[in-house]
Formats: sequence, structure tokens, C-alpha cells
Amino acid sequence: MNYEISGKLIFKEETQHISERFQKREFVIEVENEKNPQWNDFVKIQLIQDRCDLLENIELNESIKVYFNVRGRKWENKGQISYFTNLEGWRIEKIQPQTPEYMPIPEYRVEDIPPMPEADDLPF
Repeated sequence: MNYEISGKLIFKEETQHISERFQKREFVIEVENEKNPQWNDFVKIQLIQDRCDLLENIELNESIKVYFNVRGRKWENKGQISYFTNLEGWRIEKIQPQTPEYMPIPEYRVEDIPPMPEADDLPF
């Protein structure tokens, strides 16, 4: 199951080396709620193994798009069964800020207007 989500990076952990063969790194993005910013979502995503390096060139507060898979696991311990769900990132792209559709016209002062060219003797 492949999904994508866009938001602003607000937290990133250092890579955790769980064992010699397994490492993970978690981060959180804030996903804007268009109707009310008080209802923004804060989504935690994990990177594993060699994908832990995907966050190296991304700074806090940068807008990013994260591609991820949904993973679910069952875990039993002493007769107790637990279920875990993880969002496992596999690709991250920086989102460039959008430029406005129109460019405001700059204000000019009289001093900015170049002088009139000298008159020439052409008949037209």
C-alpha cells in the first residue's frame, strides 16, 4: 500500500541503532487543515535501514512530500497480544514554495524615470 502526504517538518530524531542489523529514524510533519489551523494533524513517520539518511538534507520547518507504506504488525508476549501500525517512509521530496500568479507592480518615483533624449533634427 503506497501513500503520500505533504506537510512541514517539525521534528526529527537521530537515527536509532536497534541492533547490528536494524536501525530506524522517526520524524513528525504538520499537515495543514484547510478549514481550521487549530485542527492540523501531526503525523509521525519512520524510516528504516538505509532510508534513515533521507532526512539529512532537510531542515526543520521545510515543506516536504513523503511517500510511505502502511505496515501493521502483531506481537505476542506472555499471552498478551498487541498490534502496531507504522507509517514507513521510503522517499522524501522538498516542496518548493509556490510563486504568486501575479506579480505586484513596483512603485516608481519621479527620480526613477530616465531623462528625455535630446531632440534630433529628423523631419518625422
